[in-house]
Amino acid sequence: MSNSREHADALFLRIAQATRDGRGITRESYGAGEECALRILEQEAQAMGLCSYRDALQNVWFYLAEDTLQEPCIIIGSHADSVPQGGNFDGLAGIIAGLLVLKELKKSHHRTTPPVRVLALRGEESAWYGKAYMGSSALLGKLDPAYLLNPHRTGEQTLGEAMHAAGVAVQYILEGKALVQPHQVMAYLELHIEQGPVMVARQWPIAWVTGIRGNIRHNAIRCVGQAGHSGAVPRWLRKDALLAVAELLSRLDEHWRVLLQMGLDMVMTAGICNTLAHSQAVSVIPGEVQFSFEVRSQQPETLARFYDLMRQECVAIEKSRGVSFVFSPQISTPPAQMDALWSEKLRCAAEKKGHKLESMASGAGHDAAVFANSGIPAAMIFIRNENGSHNPDEAMDTDDFLMGVQLMLDALS
Repeated sequence: MSNSREHADALFLRIAQATRDGRGITRESYGAGEECALRILEQEAQAMGLCSYRDALQNVWFYLAEDTLQEPCIIIGSHADSVPQGGNFDGLAGIIAGLLVLKELKKSHHRTTPPVRVLALRGEESAWYGKAYMGSSALLGKLDPAYLLNPHRTGEQTLGEAMHAAGVAVQYILEGKALVQPHQVMAYLELHIEQGPVMVARQWPIAWVTGIRGNIRHNAIRCVGQAGHSGAVPRWLRKDALLAVAELLSRLDEHWRVLLQMGLDMVMTAGICNTLAHSQAVSVIPGEVQFSFEVRSQQPETLARFYDLMRQECVAIEKSRGVSFVFSPQISTPPAQMDALWSEKLRCAAEKKGHKLESMASGAGHDAAVFANSGIPAAMIFIRNENGSHNPDEAMDTDDFLMGVQLMLDALS
């Protein structure tokens, strides 16, 4: 893989500079930053002698000139968008890895059967419209049209409006039409940075992924109590929405602890929690709090169990504190298992090079889950990454990245 280091570093830097937003990187789903990154990738592919086209949903496909696009294929893919002011490697690393694989196949004149195509997906991040996997779900005919009405995080437009402005043929989504059928894809492979600290702590440069956690979410839950003067209302007559939410989260944290002791896999997060900006004051008892809820697990039964516990605790707190909980629509994503055959191919390919390839589950979601749950064999390679993800300090080492690219090449041979 001669000159691949310089090539990869230069391309990562070029896209980072073009999509920088203050200290971080912003490539909004179906927005300007994502489009900018895709155009640069298209230009780079052309300079490499690769072909590309955009499908009706504005995902970008890259392929070798001899590929007639008539045969079932192996897809190497990932997403081009990012969270607001995030890092440069989340998603993008998988696309650039795929381009480097095509570059090596082109240089060596090695024709794989089935052919390899690289897919740059749009709209994976839920940070913008409250729904993850938008591009991959739409591609496979699995994006519920109801999500087209989801508002942007600023409230300025809907997902459907943003897609239409980006050139997406929204009619395909409204009619539930798939652009890709499972029988047309022999495998979906994705390289991605690990978004937690495990690989750094264990000094693993690369790893293969066993499965991807699913989740149940409410983007907005309102706890409605009664505002009042902080000095005039005694505790027994208060309907304090903030204390009600605090009690709920404390109870859920205890349930979480117990379930972990039982050996179950799960994580819970309330990433948003706000009193009403127009009425909040030091001397006002909070009358309403809006917060988010998310539970993730590799086990569907654990997701359902914890979600039921959450709703039961809400009912109990409503009775004890005189508040009410109002829920936004539930959003759920099932867990996914990676394909055993392809995972074994990755492990064996690493062993042939003298590397012991460790395995781990993914706590974060990835487009690979959509392909896997559509009946397409899917496998993932994780790359060690310092400082976590969804922040400007993502720090993937190019040597680790190239090791992952080589592993993909070896598994394809």
